[in-house]
Amino acid sequence: MSDSDVLIVGAGPTGLVLALWLTKLGVKVRIVDRTSGPGTTSRAMAVQARTLELYRQVDLARAVTDAANKVRQVHLWVRGKEVARVPFGEIGGDLTPFGFMYVFPQDAHERLLVERLERLGVIVERETELLSFVDDGEAVTAQLRTTPGEDKTCFCRFLAGCDGARSQVREATGIGFPGGTYQQTFYVADVVASGAAINDDLNVDLDQADFAAIFPMAGKGRIRLIGAIRDQAAAAPRRPLQFKDVSHRAIDGMKLDVQKVNWFSTYHVHHRVAEHFRRGRAFLLGDAAHVHSPAGGQGMNTGIGDAINLAWKMAAVISGQAPDRWLDSYEAERAPFARRLVATTDRAFGFVSAEGPLADALRTRLAPLLLPRVLSIEAAQEYIFRTISQLTLNYRGGPLSRGVAGHVHGGDRLPWVSEAGVDNHASLSAMTWQAHVYGGASAELKNWCAENAVALHQFRWSERYQSAGLAQDAVYLLRPDTYVAVADAKGSIAALDGYASDTGLRFQRPNGTSPAWPLRSAG
Repeated sequence: MSDSDVLIVGAGPTGLVLALWLTKLGVKVRIVDRTSGPGTTSRAMAVQARTLELYRQVDLARAVTDAANKVRQVHLWVRGKEVARVPFGEIGGDLTPFGFMYVFPQDAHERLLVERLERLGVIVERETELLSFVDDGEAVTAQLRTTPGEDKTCFCRFLAGCDGARSQVREATGIGFPGGTYQQTFYVADVVASGAAINDDLNVDLDQADFAAIFPMAGKGRIRLIGAIRDQAAAAPRRPLQFKDVSHRAIDGMKLDVQKVNWFSTYHVHHRVAEHFRRGRAFLLGDAAHVHSPAGGQGMNTGIGDAINLAWKMAAVISGQAPDRWLDSYEAERAPFARRLVATTDRAFGFVSAEGPLADALRTRLAPLLLPRVLSIEAAQEYIFRTISQLTLNYRGGPLSRGVAGHVHGGDRLPWVSEAGVDNHASLSAMTWQAHVYGGASAELKNWCAENAVALHQFRWSERYQSAGLAQDAVYLLRPDTYVAVADAKGSIAALDGYASDTGLRFQRPNGTSPAWPLRSAG
């Protein structure tokens, strides 16, 4: 007998989202964390559009957007002048229901997730740490310790390491974590300021080897400021570093007058990806699996994506709907994205932080000439938005992806189209297998969906769907995490039956009478 289906170690956003999704899917979880409570400060600020699309599944998107600062534009500064803008609001409006960047600090994010879990009866076990665990191939036996020194044994089917860059779960499994650490020391500060860059948007300065970014926050003149400590102060500090040690060249370049510092913290940035994301019944997610520079605001969102990708697969395996090998697809789908992300943010970060005459010339002379021209091109703007918002993230060629119809492949995010009051993403709020047809569905397909408890959603064909890359009368089988599993241009059931046969998926319960999702009531 197990204490829980899944023991989650670490109650940051990644662990909390994993617990929330699993609980909603009827899986019994236990989540522990060595801290005494949610964080009170945070570096992670941005919530991207793809995260919010997925948050619709647990009715979280509105809560985040209502509390967040909506960033409509990104302003780029060089040598005291604004040289370019990226108008997120104009670009993203036709691509996603959340066509902006949203600033919602990680500490507030964690409190929201904790509250939602508590509504479902799941309480984070604080001041509890993982000492060790044994995976016997059938279950995991974990030893836990609370602050008073009381040791406890926990039995579970699976162990999820969401315990950060110094993950004890990762170290216990012996999984390598290759990569390195950037030389610079960085800071994050919550300040009250005034100046031209206090405009409710994201402002970034690329002045020589200095880097500074301004994130808007709730409250008059209140911002989150992220930047670099210059080498002289960071090299051999004789006292704890303070705000007076930061490089002010970029701050002054954006004409920022800092009047009050509410809190200030320094940190180093790493770039590492775990050699594996799974070993036996233990899994690595979030910073335990990958860490990278803060360029693009990807870190927290990527950890959340890990959690959602793994949660529905664990639920399927635990219920007997899918074989254990489905859990291997977690690494197959998420690790390549993590490696690309580290490489991409590494290049971006290298551009803004590299030192030397050539690097300075590129940023201060070439960039002011090229950026306005490049960023005035609509295709370039859309590419930047799609990339940063993670709308382009896909699992093409993965073990759970099949076919192509129109421009949409198995493994893609389903394109969003809203027309005449019809939102084709509305049905994706359900954590279910479902089929979409844009045009007409055959009687054979309708019968197949009914027999296999797969909800069928039909949309009257229009040119908007064609423009989005969808094919008329094709069938798109969607996974519970809203990615396309099968895209079949003929709209036939052969591709769906073949998918089930190849992957070992069972679309319905053994008695053949009721849907497989959700597994049991979660409140």
